[in-house]
This record gives sequence, C-alpha cells and structure tokens, in this order.
Amino acid sequence: MARPGAVSWRAVAWVCLWLLAGAVPAQAGLSVVVTIAQIGEPLREIVGEHGEVINLVGEGVDPHLYRPTRSDMARLVRADAVFWNGLRLEAKMEAVLRDLAASRPSVALAEELPPHRIRGATLPDPHIWMDPGLWREALARAVAVLSSLAPGAADEFAARAERYFSGLEALEARVETMTRTVPPGRRVLVTAHDAFGYFGSRFGLEVVGIQGLSTDSETGLRRIEQIVDMLVSRNIPAVFAETSVSERDVRALIEGAAAAGHRVRFGGRLFSDAMGAPDSPEGTYVGMIEHNARTIVGALGGSVPRQHLAGGALRDRS
Repeated sequence: MARPGAVSWRAVAWVCLWLLAGAVPAQAGLSVVVTIAQIGEPLREIVGEHGEVINLVGEGVDPHLYRPTRSDMARLVRADAVFWNGLRLEAKMEAVLRDLAASRPSVALAEELPPHRIRGATLPDPHIWMDPGLWREALARAVAVLSSLAPGAADEFAARAERYFSGLEALEARVETMTRTVPPGRRVLVTAHDAFGYFGSRFGLEVVGIQGLSTDSETGLRRIEQIVDMLVSRNIPAVFAETSVSERDVRALIEGAAAAGHRVRFGGRLFSDAMGAPDSPEGTYVGMIEHNARTIVGALGGSVPRQHLAGGALRDRS
C-alpha cells in the first residue's frame, strides 16, 4: 500500500510525458499510433497523405512480451487515435492503452468484433488477423474512427479502404484455392505457438501449437512427447517455426520424430505475431498471409502457384 500523500510512478510518468509531448511541434494531418504492423500497414495505405501512422512493435518483435519505451509513451500521448488488437495480445502495455481512452480514441479492434466471432470461450484467441475476412471487419472499425476525426477526408478514406478491402477478398480466395490442394490427410499445421487457429478454421487446417495462445506460456516435455506421437502416428510431413518465436521446441519435435523412425521436415518460418521487414513483400499484410499460405501448402504437399499477389494483383516475382 502506498503511504498517505504518495504519488504513483505511473501518474508521475504520465505528467512528465504530457510535458515532453507538449514540447514537440504538432504535425499536419492525423497522428495515428498502432501497436502491431498488421494494423499499421493497412491503415497507412488507407490514410495516405492525410496523416502519419506509426506502429510501436517492430519487425520480429513479440507483442505478447513488448513493453512500451519512453519514446513510445511520448508518441501515444500525442496521438489523435490509437489502435491496438486487444484480447490480451499486448498484455504488457494494456493498462497504458486503456488509460488513453479517457482522452482520445484508443480502440482494441479485436474486442470490437461480436463475441461469437472470437475463438476460445475462457481464454480468447487474439490472433484474428490470421483470417482476412475477420481482419477486414476489424480494420473497417478503425476507418470509421478516423473518418470521424477527419470528416473532410472521409470520402477518400472510404475509397482507399474499398480498394484495400477488395485486395483482401482476392487474398482470401487465393489462399482458399491453395489450401484445398493439400491432401486431406496432411492438413495439419504444427507451429511454435497457437497463433494460427483463425487461419486453420477459415482454410480447413487442423492447427497444433506447441505453446499456448501466448508466447509467455511454458512448454513441458510431456507436450513435446504428445505432439511427436501425433506426428509419427499420422505421418505428418512437416512442422513450422515462427519468426518471432524461438525455434528450439520445433527442432525438438523434428529430433523426437527422427528418434521414433519418422522423418519430419522443417517446413519453414511463418509470420505470426510480427510481419516482415517494412521494405519486403512480407512487410505488407497481404504479403505476410500469402507467404504463410505458400510456405504451409508447399511443405504439406499442396500446389503453390508461380505468381504472387501484390496490392491485390497477380505478379511474377523473380
């Protein structure tokens, strides 16, 4: 318990950051801060020249474990709007993000969806961006908030959003076509943690995560043994690592299966909680999901087309 008259460190931090933010010149247009790139990259396309969109959690960084820095806090207190995923994805900064809602829109986009659309009754699954249709609905909520803040740009936001969302519809259809080519007995996706449930539900794959919904959870030897037994008994050909999670447990599965006389391939690295480098195809939401689909389908024995999606259009990539 704090002694009478004491001021909490959190209150002091907010006061200092308000003063710091006031010393920074205001910028033209909207200032939008988001937590993850899966929100930031689409909104950057939709906002265009009408503002700046900054995401806090960078390439290869795990949002489950991320704590905001002082510079992050300064950006947050200067923002016109803040968008985050919610459902405990940003567990280490959730209190700060909820506090912001007293002074500006600070919206947990996943929590805006109807409860029946969320996986997990007792422990909600936050990884809704793995289903492009659900992610389109979540992003539409952000577009509505931005339009209310900048009504003069609302028509342009709507036109840009329509173009972007049509690209997501093309992505969804393309991934569905690819995953259907995987032989039925091989439609099992084994990954480092349970981030692909929405992807599996939408595209017909059984998903097995070594860790739980959060990378903050522990993995026991018994869990590794259970998955190895499943790989061997069902003749699963490949397992997958994630770019923001250690490969240690995935490698343990491969070694365990080999000891039992079953060869399991390392299927590749998937983008789960973090996207790729900003200047790469996988640094876009469309590119991230397509990379995952192509990697999964190819390793599980399906057919992967030569052409890639880019901005909603098919293009060859050399």
